[in-house]
Amino acid sequence: MIRISQLKLPITHTREQLWQKAANMLKLPVASLRTVAIVKRSVDARKKDQILFIYTLDVEADGIKDAQIVKRAKSEQVALAVQEPYRFPAPGSARLSEPPVIVGSGPAGLFAGLMLAEAGYCPLILERGDEVSVRRRKVERFWQSGELDVRSNVQFGEGGAGTFSDGKLNTMVKDPSGRNRKVLEVFVEHGADPQILYDAKPHIGTDVLAEVVKNMREHIISLGGQVRFGAQVTGLVLENGRVTGVRVMTAESEADNTGRHTGAAVNRSSAVSGCGSLDAEFVSCEEVLPAQAVILAIGHSARDTFSMLSKLGIPMQAKAFAVGLRIQHPQKMIDRSQYGDADIRILGPAPYKLTHQTPSGRGVYTFCMCPGGYVVNASSEPGRLAVNGMSNHARDGLNANSALIVTVTPKDFGGDAPLSGVEYQRRLEEAAFQAAGGRIPVQLFGDFRENRISHDWGEVEPQFRGLHAFANLRETLPAYLSDALLEGIECFGQRISGFNRYDAILAGIESRTSSPVRILRNECFESAAGGLFPCGEGAGYAGGITSAAIDGIKVAEEIARRYRPPAV
Repeated sequence: MIRISQLKLPITHTREQLWQKAANMLKLPVASLRTVAIVKRSVDARKKDQILFIYTLDVEADGIKDAQIVKRAKSEQVALAVQEPYRFPAPGSARLSEPPVIVGSGPAGLFAGLMLAEAGYCPLILERGDEVSVRRRKVERFWQSGELDVRSNVQFGEGGAGTFSDGKLNTMVKDPSGRNRKVLEVFVEHGADPQILYDAKPHIGTDVLAEVVKNMREHIISLGGQVRFGAQVTGLVLENGRVTGVRVMTAESEADNTGRHTGAAVNRSSAVSGCGSLDAEFVSCEEVLPAQAVILAIGHSARDTFSMLSKLGIPMQAKAFAVGLRIQHPQKMIDRSQYGDADIRILGPAPYKLTHQTPSGRGVYTFCMCPGGYVVNASSEPGRLAVNGMSNHARDGLNANSALIVTVTPKDFGGDAPLSGVEYQRRLEEAAFQAAGGRIPVQLFGDFRENRISHDWGEVEPQFRGLHAFANLRETLPAYLSDALLEGIECFGQRISGFNRYDAILAGIESRTSSPVRILRNECFESAAGGLFPCGEGAGYAGGITSAAIDGIKVAEEIARRYRPPAV
């Protein structure tokens, strides 16, 4: 295989022109090319009047050896390509008496479960929220009425928090073992657009991602795995420093208990220790499930689980994260700034990524930018409000939105206690909830700058999913955050014309950018409690869908290296 790098063509090029350019770089007739596969495609928009696609290609040719072609090409852009497919490790020899238990069905949990299921380990996935179709109905109801289901919402449920996002898959993780590529291939196998295999900034979109995670779940079940919804892990059973079981509270709706449990674990265990009423709508039962290997893929918002782990003495520490606001601009304004007059039908809605360092040393940056998207109410606790951004696959909404966030550290939390960051988040979310009576608090940037409440929209048409109302966001933030955000937005206005326009729409608070804690683990991904494997974004080892999925794969590999499948 021959690898061609940095092949540039106008965005309006044809397939024939791509093949011809590749043949020219290899000094071969185009008829001799057998295959031309796109490995990566990015956009070079430095010259707005000459925007280009930049390709990395893998090429196969007939009639001459690859090494001879590379030698004759005499170009640093042409080299031999060695492709090593991802390989899951062979099983270990230790006996695994129970199937692995995975807590959480976000990217880390799903990918750990899928890899183990494909290897014959028949894992059990426990998810406090609902399967994705029920979850979507509850989230829509919340956005329309403000009625929050604390078990199943934008943060909790099948697919994790990423299900209600843009579904971005770009990552800074460099993984020579091929796990990054494996993640993309799995998504495509389960319904994602094959274009994610080569786009430099791949995304799935929340509408497509919901179907993808459902297909992954069904695949896990078809391989002998089990998935239980409405099943919240409320405790661990520890004996001699090792995990021997998990305590599970199962909440079943009397009005609608269909689809809550999926797979072979649909029937409750006989180890039910007590039943009672959670509220008028739900019946709850606690059970203890035996477990020898437990993967904690709990997500960044599982605050009650963090508290449970802390009480059990599981080593944890507070970590830095970032908080701020969401900002909305017309997508056409962003397109014009980033791409000039280029054809958006070819390029798609334009993204951006901006950073700024304040004189005080605080970093201000954009995060989770959603072209053609919506700002959504992403709350998961009563009396507290958080926002996020989401886009559908088409990214065809009127506005671009992104988080504008500022780095905060344990020094800002007022202490190094493991859960100090959680309490910091909660204080900000309580202020946001109170600012607009439980609705998303919003403010025009010009009024934010002048420290006064807004009373009407400008030319930017608001794009929200969730009830919203005007409020003074300055009153919900510490002065050091407001000052840093003001400075950052003004600076970003020098890079993207109109970014600091008066009527840009701000909303708060963006507090769930990453986990505020790290659950400590050793080089073998294991906690000080033997058999407990903290994993993914919630444990503090990932920062997005792809990196969380990769971490889930790594932990699954470690379990496989140790143990043979339970039935073997």
